[in-house]
Amino acid sequence: QVQLAESGGGLVQAGGSLRLSCAASGSGFRVDIMGWYRQAPGKSRELVARSFRGGQILYVEPVKGRSAISMNNAKNTVYLQMNSLKAEDTAVYYCNIEDVNGRQYWGQGIQVTVSS
Repeated sequence: QVQLAESGGGLVQAGGSLRLSCAASGSGFRVDIMGWYRQAPGKSRELVARSFRGGQILYVEPVKGRSAISMNNAKNTVYLQMNSLKAEDTAVYYCNIEDVNGRQYWGQGIQVTVSS
């Protein structure tokens, strides 16, 4: 059983910053990819950023230059630093991990609200 614990969300003013954290715990898995998705009201869940064990990083265009994802492989933890936040960044953010066998696990989601 793999559990993901997310933290760091909340309310922030436009232009501000937040750092999300997600720690994976459990047994029988080895993390290959860790990432963040988000779902805004009335919209589908979308990718924000992914960090691969091999070192590659992927950002989607709306957050490029404003966000930084990092992984602590030893702690199975992923962080998402978001700067220059905009109202359109308001969403529930979900941590996602994929293990080396292709199994995916999701966090329960954490609210990020950016006030303009």
